[in-house]
Parts: sequence; structure tokens; C-alpha cells
Amino acid sequence: MKIIGLIPAFNEEENIVDTVSSLLLNCPDVDYVVINDCSTDQTRSILRKNNFNYLDLPINLGIGGAMQTGYKYALEHEYDIAFQFDGDGQHRAEYIQDLINPIIEGDADLVIGSRFINCEGYQSSNIRRTGINILRWTIKVTTGVTIHDVTSGFRAVDKKLMTFFAQNYAQDYPEPESVVAAIVNGCKVVEVPTEMNERKKGKSSIGKTKSVYYMIKVTLAIFFYQLIGKK
Repeated sequence: MKIIGLIPAFNEEENIVDTVSSLLLNCPDVDYVVINDCSTDQTRSILRKNNFNYLDLPINLGIGGAMQTGYKYALEHEYDIAFQFDGDGQHRAEYIQDLINPIIEGDADLVIGSRFINCEGYQSSNIRRTGINILRWTIKVTTGVTIHDVTSGFRAVDKKLMTFFAQNYAQDYPEPESVVAAIVNGCKVVEVPTEMNERKKGKSSIGKTKSVYYMIKVTLAIFFYQLIGKK
């Protein structure tokens, strides 16, 4: 199977070298591409200097637009599996094989790397865990499926979902919405236990104020998506 890692990156000059190096060290036979989301720091120069594979977006599209670009790229280059590996260094490459195995074995269409199955490694802040619990409940109520780590960006998809996400992908905060989209459209979603790192360098794009907006928007979007049904 052809497998590619999609690495969305916005202003990750302090993390991107370690992120790509970790992927190359742990998964040397897997392809990758960094989607540079119109960074305003030195991310692009660092990618070019290190001869990393990257796409350079001319405008900032946000995480949703960056990932949709990645899915389009993976589809056009005929990959069978694509996995998200964030540029901030929080995802751990040693778990990638666990992430893609259920798809290889035909047991899943979408696999999510979950911090909250074994509850090991970095568990996120209290306020974010509260938000995650609310979103978990919302998805359970609307779909009947329990997803423990609904905001995890560490995930892999098969070609069917890759095709779907290349055309239909939530933009602002896509992780919970894309899970609901997959479930509503009849895809099998499973979680595997992983550990994650705490961001050590740089700054998250989601602060306290945005976290509140995130919760309201995503919760409403989940209910709305359930109402309109599958695409």
C-alpha cells in the first residue's frame, strides 16, 4: 500500500525540523508532505533549506484547508492511506504503525490516535479536557458512537475517506466534525491508544477565547451535520 503523512504547519519554525526528522527516523519507508499554510515566520525557508517535501499555500487556509489540500494531493498521487501528523511536534511517530494497521487489515476507514484510552503521556489542559468531554457527549448523543479523543488530529484514513475529505472537509476546527461526517456516511471509525507530547516550542493557534468559540461552533456544527445527513 502507498502511504503518505500529511503535515500541516503554520508558523512552526521551531518544531518542523524535529517533526519531519522524527517521521523519517521512525517510518523511513513512508512518504510525507508538509503543507505550509502561508506561514509568516521562517517555516518555508527551513523547509527549503532542509530539502523537505512541501506544498506552499499562497494564502492562509487554516487547518481544515491545509488538510483538504493534503488529501487532494494524496488522492491525485494515488496513495491508499493518508495520516495526519501535526507540525507542532505533539504527535509521536512511533505510533504511526498502530494508527494505520486497522486500515491495512480492513477493520477501519478512519483511525484516531487517542490519548484517553490508556491515559498515558500528555493529557491536555483541564479546560480543553472539559471541552473534549462535552464534544464526546455531543457525538455520542447525535451518532450513538463513543469517541474518546474527539479533537485528536493524529489520525489515518483509507482511500474512500480520502476521496470524501478531498471534497468535503470542515474548515475552522475540523477534527470533531470530520469524525461525525465519517460516521454519518457509514464509515467505520476506531481508536487506538497513543501517547502525545506537550507542545514545547511555539504557540498554539487556539487560546482561551478561541476555545470558547471552538466549543460553541463545533457543538452546533455537529448537531447541524446530523440533521442534514450524509453527502
